[in-house]
Amino acid sequence: MKIAVINEVSASHRNADIIAALAKYDYEIYNLGMTNPDQKPELTYIHTGLMTGILLNAEVVDLVVGGCGTGQGFLNSAMQYPGVFCGLISDPLDAWLFSQINGGNCISLALNKGYGWAADTNLKFIFEKLFEPEMGSGYPEHRKESQRLSREKLKELSGYSHKGMNEILASTDREVLVRLAEARDFRSILENSKNGNEMLKYL
Repeated sequence: MKIAVINEVSASHRNADIIAALAKYDYEIYNLGMTNPDQKPELTYIHTGLMTGILLNAEVVDLVVGGCGTGQGFLNSAMQYPGVFCGLISDPLDAWLFSQINGGNCISLALNKGYGWAADTNLKFIFEKLFEPEMGSGYPEHRKESQRLSREKLKELSGYSHKGMNEILASTDREVLVRLAEARDFRSILENSKNGNEMLKYL
């Protein structure tokens, strides 16, 4: 699995905790957002949500781990884009149920609100439960087929209710796109991907 970690500015000081919590997994991890508060350009949840839409629609990664102070801003930003299915994850049970029932491709973490004692350990437990079941395996068992059908219908509705990613990028405010173009690690991963490289013309 290919996972992008995309911190925005208010949660940049939590980036090391997320990377450490993912370290034990044999996945390809791409650290593409803010890794420290002094990093430039400064990326808000507006930018990280758009980055998420680009990466998932270009099939550069399979899962995005994002968030912000409360997790709400990033969640709302990422869900503006087609094919992004994001869950707000606060604890391991959220992660387990989201993985089994929703089988989404993006999670949003609250990285300031309630981020207290043993929060780094909570992150480790969240990832353990997120990756434990097969994505979309269903819970409870007798709801498995209904949930599968609902996921398929949601993907279909997402396609109907959103513009295509190229059309979105073509009409996006240049000031927002310039920040993305200046984010070196993000730009680099797009350059090294066929679908991602095609989206670079908008940045």
